[in-house]
Formats: sequence, structure tokens, C-alpha cells
Amino acid sequence: MYKLCFYVPVSHLEQVKQAVFAAGAGRLGNYDSCCWQVAGLGQFRPLAGSNPHLGMQDQVEQVEEYRVEMLCAGDCLTGAIEALKAAHPYEEPAFDYVRTHIA
Repeated sequence: MYKLCFYVPVSHLEQVKQAVFAAGAGRLGNYDSCCWQVAGLGQFRPLAGSNPHLGMQDQVEQVEEYRVEMLCAGDCLTGAIEALKAAHPYEEPAFDYVRTHIA
């Protein structure tokens, strides 16, 4: 089992969550669509060669985003990451995953 964590702008929060849920993430026992989310402020600066969804090259941008965490079985992880990337508006979405133990 893994914990998948990603950051997504408010405008695409539900769209990305639904795509990742459809790929099998967010399931625990007899429950699905499980996640934890919290609002925050993301910051980035698009560099030369980038194609930013928001902001302009060489200018720091701050965006209201959500941090979303959900469990993901190992056999769904690759598909969940692919779904995340396909549904996310950013050219380079920020995400990570860590192996976890569920008792």
C-alpha cells in the first residue's frame, strides 16, 4: 500500500481527484473515494522552454492549491499516477508517493 500525495489548483481539484479515484486510488476496506485535503498557497516560476498553465515565464506565480493525500494499492499506483498526469492542468504536476503499512 502507498500514500499518494499531489498538489492541484482549486480549479481542477475535483477533476483530478475523480480521475485518480477512477484509477483505483482512495480505497480502504469497504470504502472508496477516500482522501484528505487541505488548502494552501503554491509557488513556482516558469523557466525558459516551459509552457505554463498559469503565470508567465521568469515571473514567480502564487496559486491557491490543495494538497491531496490518498491511499493507493501497489497494483494501482502506476495507473493512478498516469491518471493524475492526464487530468492535471500543469505541465509538471508535483506529486510523491511513499510506501505505508496499514494494520
